[in-house]
Amino acid sequence: MIARNTKLTTTILWTLAAAYGVSLFANISLGLSIPIAVVLLLSVAFALIHGALRYGWSGIAVFIVISLVVSNILENTSILTGFPFGHYHYTDVLGPKLFLVPVLIGPAYFATGYLAWVLANVLIGDVKREANAFTVVAVPFIASFLMVMWDLTLDPRASTIQHQWIWEQGGGYFGVPLTNYLGWFFTVYVFLQLFALFVRFRPSASEVARTLPSPYYAQALVMYAVIGLTPVLTFLVGGSNSQVTDAAGVVWQTRSISEAAATVSIYTMIFAGALSAVRLFQASAHYPVASLKKTSSSARIVSEEGEDDRSEEGRNAEVVVG
Repeated sequence: MIARNTKLTTTILWTLAAAYGVSLFANISLGLSIPIAVVLLLSVAFALIHGALRYGWSGIAVFIVISLVVSNILENTSILTGFPFGHYHYTDVLGPKLFLVPVLIGPAYFATGYLAWVLANVLIGDVKREANAFTVVAVPFIASFLMVMWDLTLDPRASTIQHQWIWEQGGGYFGVPLTNYLGWFFTVYVFLQLFALFVRFRPSASEVARTLPSPYYAQALVMYAVIGLTPVLTFLVGGSNSQVTDAAGVVWQTRSISEAAATVSIYTMIFAGALSAVRLFQASAHYPVASLKKTSSSARIVSEEGEDDRSEEGRNAEVVVG
């Protein structure tokens, strides 16, 4: 059903992307307090509809289940044992929890993980039933880097400044340890690799991944870029500088954290978005030519078949006359 209403679906997706960007801008620049859950809901709705357009509802449902289950298990495991992220715990800032992890964390993994997945498909190639082994492994691998890029800009502010979670032993990156980013990479790679295998070996031929035009991928690229621009806008808006102390007793300057997040985002997330945009532009420049060649080739075949048929009719006529 969703594939039949492409124009309406495209409008809905662009509307969600615009609403997501406006809500982030309003919170940062205008000082509004749109709840995190509302902003997250917009990105989740985008990923859900965008994913359904390509993989079908059952396909994107599998993505959701895998990402929620894997992320929650590994987050809870790390809180209890320190593997794979390190030793930390969540405060009550993010609201209700599923075991030891806030309910909002799972949807964040799904929404941003899906955007990273789409960009990796743009950069490496589509994962589908005909994909080779290299693509099936390389796409989740690159997508995991794209996902960790987000946390490089997010974690120092969310943990050290806002205390949404606490790194119990601190860390060298504004209070965040290296193990956190290794854990993120591992967690994201696991659930994206599982989804890649699902797509590659999906039994239902009627719901394989569809190859869609460049504007479809551009929508996810814009969403990813909006996330990347958020720390840049936060730094530009400014605000008072103050000191914060992490759990290890190290003192950090909030302005330094903000500036570092903006710098890192420009040369990671925004760079990745720009690189993906170039790839899309190259694809859109080449596909029409290929399509034209295919059309011309088809026309020639039809023409040749027509001539063969007319020749055959002429020979038959000669036989009858004779």
